[in-house]
Order: sequence, then C-alpha cells, then structure tokens
Amino acid sequence: MRQIILDTETTGLSANNGDRLIEFAGVEMIDRRLTGNNLHLYVNPERDIPDEAVAVHGITLDKLKAMNAPVFAEVAQQIADYIRGAELIIHNATFDVAFLNMEFNRLGMPEVESISDITDTLKMARDRYPGQKNSLDALCTRLEVDRSKRVLHGALIDCELLGEVYLAMTRSQFSLVDELMDTANNSNNPADGSQYQIKHSALPIVTPSSEELEEHEAYLQALDKIVGAPCVWRQWQQDTEDKSV
Repeated sequence: MRQIILDTETTGLSANNGDRLIEFAGVEMIDRRLTGNNLHLYVNPERDIPDEAVAVHGITLDKLKAMNAPVFAEVAQQIADYIRGAELIIHNATFDVAFLNMEFNRLGMPEVESISDITDTLKMARDRYPGQKNSLDALCTRLEVDRSKRVLHGALIDCELLGEVYLAMTRSQFSLVDELMDTANNSNNPADGSQYQIKHSALPIVTPSSEELEEHEAYLQALDKIVGAPCVWRQWQQDTEDKSV
C-alpha cells in the first residue's frame, strides 16, 4: 500500500480568492515504512505574500525568487505523477486539496480526487478525541511526538510530524496483523509457497480456570439484571451455538 503524507504552504487561506500555493511536500510510505522517495518543492506564486502569511511559514517572495523557484505550471505534472494512485494522508485535507485543485484547474488538469484517495487525519482525530484540541501541535503533544524542530510551519517538517502522528493513531489497527505477517515471513516452510502463510501455532489458546469462568458468569448475570434481558454476549454465544448445530 502506497501512502503519501502531504502538506502545502500558501499565500493565504482562500484558494478561491486569489491565494496561491508556495510550497509542496510529500513523504512516501509503503506498507507503513518510509521509503525516502519524497518530493519537496517551493513555488513562485506570481503574486505578493502578505506579512501575516510570512509570519506563519517564514517564506517571502524574495526568498522564492532568490532560489529561482518555478511557477506551478512548471511542476504541476511532477506533482500529479507523484501523487497518482496513492492514498494521501493530509491534516485538514479540505484546505490542501482545495489549493491543489485550484492550481490544477488553472492548467486544465484533473483534480486530486480523480487520481488519489484521501484520508483526513483531522477528521480521524476528531472522531477519536471528541471535544479536544486536534491541531497537529496538540496531537504531537498527546501522542508524544517530538516537535522541537518545528519553529515555523513548513510543509516538509509538518509532513514528517504528521507521518509519526498518523502511525501512532493507527498503530493498534495494524500491530496484530504485522506480528502475524512477520511470523509468516520468517517461516522456513510456508504452505503452498505463500510468503504470507500464517503459522497458527503462534497463537496459543489459553484455557480459563474454573474460578475465572465463575467470575465471568457472575459478571454476565449482573449485566443481564441491568438490561433486564440476556446481554449481548449471551445473544452472540447463542447465535454461535445455533450456527454450529
């Protein structure tokens, strides 16, 4: 699975009112591992950059001119080719995608959604941590991601931080699968020649003691009393038994 952690910096907040993209960064992951195949570009916006925007990211028009930054039309195809077919991991994706689509539309190119899938980590964070701050800084603090090098906003450093945040937020979804895959890949005798054959012996079955079974039954009885009917576990257990008959 190819994923790209993506971020942009711009001249302002409105893609529909004349603001332009000035920095693009993408950090590639394949199978949740960084590949080093990153893309980082500065772009001449062909307009001024307001002081309030410079205060956020530190990028001035003079700096862009000094580094001979290309206009977007010169790098548009490079960006499109880089993100094509990948899942884009973006914090507040609505903002970055709006700017990329605006720039692509100016050139008559396909929009981002038509060439890539999009995952918004801001939405993920709001679902996981409702009622809490879910900015990139807040998530770094919550998930213990070191952001000491982030003095100003910058597309590349933000991608690197977001990559760590994304992996931390999704680690529980993949840890068991990764463990099983590692066990299978290390096997010297995979069945049917498959490198992904899972060794079931790696999953020991622990039989509960009589005391544990009694405690479990007492807990279920308490749940039955609270809901005034058989609890969900008993319903599931009965359905399982019915199917096995």
